[in-house]
Amino acid sequence: MSVDDDIGESDRDSVLAAEYALGLLSPADRAAFAARLADEPGLAALLAGWQARFASLDGEFEPVQPPAAGFARIEARLFEPANARKAGWWDSLALWRGLAAGALAVAVVTTSLALMRPAPADPTVLATQLVAALRAQEGSGVEFVAFYDAASATVRLAPLSGAAVPQRDYELWLIAGSAAPVSMGVIPVARSAVPVSEPLRGELGAGATLAVSLEPEGGSPTGSPTGPIVALGPAIAI
Repeated sequence: MSVDDDIGESDRDSVLAAEYALGLLSPADRAAFAARLADEPGLAALLAGWQARFASLDGEFEPVQPPAAGFARIEARLFEPANARKAGWWDSLALWRGLAAGALAVAVVTTSLALMRPAPADPTVLATQLVAALRAQEGSGVEFVAFYDAASATVRLAPLSGAAVPQRDYELWLIAGSAAPVSMGVIPVARSAVPVSEPLRGELGAGATLAVSLEPEGGSPTGSPTGPIVALGPAIAI
């Protein structure tokens, strides 16, 4: 990261925003910056300004349509089918870290492609892909990177750290604005994908919060989180 120690805080944030827009930050710095966006409107404005500047370069390059099957191939490499694994992903720390790095790489590549293509003619079109860094809460040590693709209506989770808890399950929650948390389902042990029900698809957008709680085996019996929130983070459009 090319941020000098002697520049002011506002200048530092401007440089970070530019590097974020270009996909130049390290995975850790990128996740930290993304986590700040939901709470710091000024930072989001800096990012929007840099994206607008870089978008002006689009006229100098001929748009190239990526292969239709490209995204599916990336997903296939990052999220191997459960029946092809010898053990569940909870059991392999190396696999956790590899999936997390891969998910962040997809986010960086997708953001870069978005900067290189013209903006949609209709500004009301919602982002169809989101990423969220779910950071550990209250010293839980549990962290995920979550990636949502509207085309498949699925949230894919790449664990960064944490471990399974005997006779307990992790459960994924959607918090839209000030609304109460809504369960998206128990996070499967043998695979890293949670399907999003149709009623929730309209609520899952940029600015929504994804949270993970530790619940009794099988999930919350009440429809609301009963155990501690172990990881939390805002969804960012990519």
